[in-house]
Amino acid sequence: MRIPVLAVLALCLAPMTAAQTTAHWEYEGKHGALAWGKLDPAYKACSQGREQSPIDIRGAHFNKALQPIEFHYIAGAVTMENNGHTVEVRVNPGSYIVAGGVRYELVQFHFHHPGEEAVKGKLTDMDVHLVHKSADGKLAVVAVRLVEDVGKPNAVLAALWPHLPRTAGASEKVTEMVNPGGLLPADRGYWTYMGSLTTPPCTEGVRWFIFEQELSLSRDQLRTFAALFKVNSRPLQDSHGRRIEANE
Repeated sequence: MRIPVLAVLALCLAPMTAAQTTAHWEYEGKHGALAWGKLDPAYKACSQGREQSPIDIRGAHFNKALQPIEFHYIAGAVTMENNGHTVEVRVNPGSYIVAGGVRYELVQFHFHHPGEEAVKGKLTDMDVHLVHKSADGKLAVVAVRLVEDVGKPNAVLAALWPHLPRTAGASEKVTEMVNPGGLLPADRGYWTYMGSLTTPPCTEGVRWFIFEQELSLSRDQLRTFAALFKVNSRPLQDSHGRRIEANE
């Protein structure tokens, strides 16, 4: 979604393992999202932060200066881990993006059901967050919204789903070549804003890129993930007047 570098990167929106957190949290119930800020002083940003994620995307401002994101993803073996909150897919070094002139290395991607990002109040069935980190420690997350289409399975998910670890703490190596580029829509138009991790400690200063075009997954693919995680998404947060920009 270890050694210190990966431990930090795993915080970028992928739910954390027990070793990485000081207080137990969940998505629902008394340890659920509404209580995160009270569970531990380290989580205070979850309730007191002014740039929290996810948010409802609406009223975006067109910015002609925004350049397309450059994707340089390569295929390779991956490691899938069920950390009790999601399935995190860790990739080998070498894949990266260039956004705003900054290079960000892809470290992991993970999934939320239902999707966390809303567009004009509408959530999708799932989403995938591709988590990146720059050389100076800045985080950037590319979010792709996934919608069910009965006859259109996603090829990357088709390669990953047979290896889904089904119990918390379990992991599995996928030796066949997996290219994260298969999780990107054909139209690369995006919205961008400054936000946070969507799990404790809800750290802010994360640059978000959310694709406008949705991607399809099959009903079986959706049901397979939903059987493991009935709900693993954070509710929408107040934008507090943040500026949302669009590149087209």
